[in-house]
Amino acid sequence: MNHKHRKVLHSLFAHPVSANIAPRAVESVIEELGGTIEQRHGGRIGVRLNENFAEFHHPKHTLHPDEARRISRFIRDAGVDPARDYPL
Repeated sequence: MNHKHRKVLHSLFAHPVSANIAPRAVESVIEELGGTIEQRHGGRIGVRLNENFAEFHHPKHTLHPDEARRISRFIRDAGVDPARDYPL
């Protein structure tokens, strides 16, 4: 995982959550973690990571902080700890 991916991953877990996270950057991080992403109906994406599955809203520009918190919770539930696994 390169430094840019690590920064995006850590920004998802920051408090307060950044309101300037690009959805495509989050998709790249999930794919880098070994996850898969599939397009769903209604502007949503399905994400599978370490046998966990969730659906998220896929915005065009930036991620809403609430959606970023949902994604970070999903990543944590999938067994990824950014501070332990991918330190900056």
